Amino acid sequence: QVQLAESGGGLVQAGDSLRLSCAASGRTSNNYVMGWFRQAPGMEREFVAAISWGGGSTSYGDSVKGRSTISRDNAKNTVYLQMNSLKPEDTAVYYCVAGWFGRYDYWGRGTQVTVSS
Repeated sequence: QVQLAESGGGLVQAGDSLRLSCAASGRTSNNYVMGWFRQAPGMEREFVAAISWGGGSTSYGDSVKGRSTISRDNAKNTVYLQMNSLKPEDTAVYYCVAGWFGRYDYWGRGTQVTVSS
């Protein structure tokens, strides 16, 4: 089992930047892909970004591509999501995930990001 704990969410203004963090614990030796999804009220869950264990492969959802960067520090079992030029439509609960590209078996509880206009 892997436990994921997100942090870094909050209330920001449009145009601001924010960095989310996700600390993994438990069985972290399986070289998992880690990433982020988000879900806005009344909307379907949406893929945001993912990164391979070594960091050499990344993937981004169209809605954040060019404005966000995912990175990880395996020594700290932590993945980060740097989001820039935030928009009100980025308002959502952001979930950290771990697993494999296209299949994420472990989910965190989420952290709220609210972007005011």
